Amino acid sequence: MSEQQQFRPANMALCVFAISLGVFMQVLDSTIANVSLPTIAGNMGVSLSQGTWVITSFTVCNAIGLPITAWLSRRVGEVHLYVGALVLFSLMSFLCGVSQSMGELVLFRALQGLVAAPLFPMSQVLLMSIFPKEKRHMALALVSMVAVVGPILGPILGGWLTYDYSWPWIFFINLPIGAFTVMVVLKQLKERPHKPEKVKLDVMGLATMALGVGVLQVVLDKGNDLDWFANSWIVAGSIFAVIMLTFMVIWELTDDNPIINLRLFKNRNFCIGTILLTLGYAGFFSINLILPQWLQSQMGYTALWAGLACAPMGVLPLFLTPVLGRFGHKMDMRMLAAGSFLVMGLSCYARAQFNSEVDFGSIAMVQLFMGIGISLFFMPITTILLSDLSGPEIADAASLSTFIRTIGASFASSLTTWYWSHDASLHHSVLAEHISSYNPLVAGDIQQGGLSFLERINGTITSQSFMMSTIDLFTLLMGMFVLLVPLIFLTKNMAAARA
Repeated sequence: MSEQQQFRPANMALCVFAISLGVFMQVLDSTIANVSLPTIAGNMGVSLSQGTWVITSFTVCNAIGLPITAWLSRRVGEVHLYVGALVLFSLMSFLCGVSQSMGELVLFRALQGLVAAPLFPMSQVLLMSIFPKEKRHMALALVSMVAVVGPILGPILGGWLTYDYSWPWIFFINLPIGAFTVMVVLKQLKERPHKPEKVKLDVMGLATMALGVGVLQVVLDKGNDLDWFANSWIVAGSIFAVIMLTFMVIWELTDDNPIINLRLFKNRNFCIGTILLTLGYAGFFSINLILPQWLQSQMGYTALWAGLACAPMGVLPLFLTPVLGRFGHKMDMRMLAAGSFLVMGLSCYARAQFNSEVDFGSIAMVQLFMGIGISLFFMPITTILLSDLSGPEIADAASLSTFIRTIGASFASSLTTWYWSHDASLHHSVLAEHISSYNPLVAGDIQQGGLSFLERINGTITSQSFMMSTIDLFTLLMGMFVLLVPLIFLTKNMAAARA
């Protein structure tokens, strides 16, 4: 056993709490802004679709920062990297809160996502190093629990702070948490040994990956506003992104020390498991992005009540995740993952039955039901994609799958918002065709009400258009989740993988 594995902090409970609190802060920030988007967009004077840059800038830069985490940890040490990330994350949170324009907010959110990248993987490393070997599964279960609690409290806390105070407080709340965590971790782990390693950084791979992914994200975000490929900037950006990503793939497959180990995709379980993880998480992320926006912009919910309606999805995972962690190894992980996709597909089917008269209880109950699917999703899929790997491949695979999953969520954010708005516009144009002085059903109302009637009916048409678009989106997501069910059985079962 190495020195690091033998090291124990003076106060184990306090140290574990502080490390968990740090990663909780990052998980919280990935969802806390969702219910605040309409308020932020309104205050900044931008459209709701432009406001989603607050989400996508964080997620895409968080993904870009993940591949460099392992290199940084070897150079500066896990403790220094974790503490440094916490300090910079807190600073970026403050700058987000004092931003005076959407441009400033998006810039600081991007930097916040970038510096937050090491928090989750380093929390796993630190917790596993201070727990005895026979209890390391408890460390991973603890990190999973923290990841589950975040989606519960994120919408509620974000809604409460936005409604009762103002949206900057969703970022300011990180300051006391960050300060406490930094002090405790430094005090408890300052004696933890570390031997710096001079490992070569794959600068070319990192640069081409960042440029390719970053430009592609801009193309997806701005495509709708600039009329997609009718605009020369979108065409140029698309070509540039394809060139960069193609060059990155070639470089990473031929480099001796690639920052992203693409050779792992030769492994069937890793390849299929990563695809399923990315698509499943993208669908889950899309639900949590559009639902609060629809509730606030079309159903008249405040940010707080939208958060309360969305939050029940995290209740059941809080209780089911420890059970699965203890007894899941006795079950076929493919069956659990298939059950996850079925449950999330059924939840989308239930939302596709909503109408503009749906009540709070019905929305919350569907969210509560989806919690079963979330419980069955992360642990089984992660276990499957890592099941046929060993040694250093496991760390590379965990990093690569997390990177691709995060990128998928970022792209899903842009594409989902575009689809929701575009589909609503199509429905609006179809419904508005029937409002004419030549239509005997409304001709009398137009003559009597004049402009005021047209304004009222336009508001009704807009609301119904977004309702129809929301139904279309959840129907599409339902179909995707159902199609993922048979794909999971293309992986080898755990016993075969181990053999």
